[in-house]
Amino acid sequence: MPQDRSNVELVTIYEISKVLSSSLDLQKTLQGVLNLLSTHLHMRRGMLSLQQEDGELQVVAATGLSQEEIERGRFFVGEGVIGRIMQNCMPAVIPSVADEPLFLNRTGVRKLHDEDVAFIGVPVKLGRRCIGVLSVDRECNPERGFQQDVRFLSMVSNLIGQTVRLHQNVAQERTQLMQEKSRLQKELQGKYSLDNVIGVSKRMQQVFADVHQAAPGKATILIRGESGTGKEAIAHAIHVLSPRRDGPFVKLNCAALPETLLESELFGHEKGSFTGATSERKGRFEQAHGGTLFLDEIGDISPGFQAKLLRVLQEREFERVGGNRTIKVNVRLVTATNRNLEEMVSKGEFRADLYFRINVVSIFLPPLRERRDDIPPLLEHFLEKFNQENKRKLAISEDAMESIVNCGWPGNVRELENCVERMATMTRGNLIRRADLLCQKGLCFSSALRNYGATHPSIPILAEAEHQTEMPTRAAATEPPVPHDETEPLAERERLMWAMEKSGWVQAKAARLLDLTPRQMGYALKKYDIDIKRF
Repeated sequence: MPQDRSNVELVTIYEISKVLSSSLDLQKTLQGVLNLLSTHLHMRRGMLSLQQEDGELQVVAATGLSQEEIERGRFFVGEGVIGRIMQNCMPAVIPSVADEPLFLNRTGVRKLHDEDVAFIGVPVKLGRRCIGVLSVDRECNPERGFQQDVRFLSMVSNLIGQTVRLHQNVAQERTQLMQEKSRLQKELQGKYSLDNVIGVSKRMQQVFADVHQAAPGKATILIRGESGTGKEAIAHAIHVLSPRRDGPFVKLNCAALPETLLESELFGHEKGSFTGATSERKGRFEQAHGGTLFLDEIGDISPGFQAKLLRVLQEREFERVGGNRTIKVNVRLVTATNRNLEEMVSKGEFRADLYFRINVVSIFLPPLRERRDDIPPLLEHFLEKFNQENKRKLAISEDAMESIVNCGWPGNVRELENCVERMATMTRGNLIRRADLLCQKGLCFSSALRNYGATHPSIPILAEAEHQTEMPTRAAATEPPVPHDETEPLAERERLMWAMEKSGWVQAKAARLLDLTPRQMGYALKKYDIDIKRF
């Protein structure tokens, strides 16, 4: 008989060791250990209590107890039998719990006067420190004794203690890794940030990374994006991050001047070269010598002036208007446009050689509707600026913020700034509510521009492979924007039709264009009764 019991205990220890090494889920493994004890040794109940951060003992795994009874199983160190075992770090045996006044029956599972039950408890140790208690109930059998049970349960508790140590080490290492990850992410965010640009979205973080990568070089940069996306701010950031930061940053909007004045502005003029030229004047190229020249709206210059500009970019030399002296300059050129230069080149409206000269490094600025995570910090920035300038203490409600985030913003950041200033000016109290927004009153003028981008595409269509990898939403910035007003079924149907036609009536591709799942796309096609063309 003793030999049979020894074999059972050996098999049980083997099975317990397998359970403890089978998973990193501590709760799962400890429960598995108690299930094995109950099955192999025919014990009535088993309970494992571990010390928590607050110092109390809490039942973490049990057999023969309901969930409610397990939740009641909390003990202070030194309280009752289990608390005494924890305090003394020594095993305890109670031949009959009905005769023991220290037995608390905190879980309420035992009927002390209805059954004769023996209790055996052993400490769970971590080195010399006691971290918990393993306890079991079995029928009282004076002839059998308890010494062998105590020895066996002590071996099991040692295995449990080693497993708890392993899990604590794993948890500690994971915490350290998460802290290191958080630290590196903060460093990365600090590295890829610009002092004069607000952007926390993934799209803008990519833009910041591109700026940091391109700024130290000498290459000509073309910044592309819709009107109001902040191209000038990005150009200035490139200058600040470049070796030319101590030199001048000179800017010029090419669309603001006719060709004759544009030539004089860029190249300068000699005294008497034309009516009104009473003295010689340096142009923007000369003013930017040793620094950066930013030419905004480069796509709006005339074909005649494009040839003159090309020579300067190739040779880095020019003559002033009315002069014959060649002037050499050391200038880094940064240009920007909201137009589709590729389409203009194909139509003969923009010189191909100039296009290739300025399009060395391209940085794409996404429209505000494709980086909605940036809207709240931008809004707070503009509101704080308004408060400082007007000595007010305006705040914005959550429902108003939600409405603003969901707007289409065809005018991008510039429109958002104007909207904040308008509603802040017209709000009587100190809190901007949803009812204060013009769009809630039907007075939002930019809603009439909802389809503006559909007829005025600003950025060329990128390669499909590019916008499906790092920047999956870039296609939305390169394709003509489409209506997003879900309250107008006609506009929504046109939006679906546009996506299907653009994708050659391939439903999966159309879903990607609209940032929908194929299932959502199929539902939408059925909802608006759109027949799929078969080719």
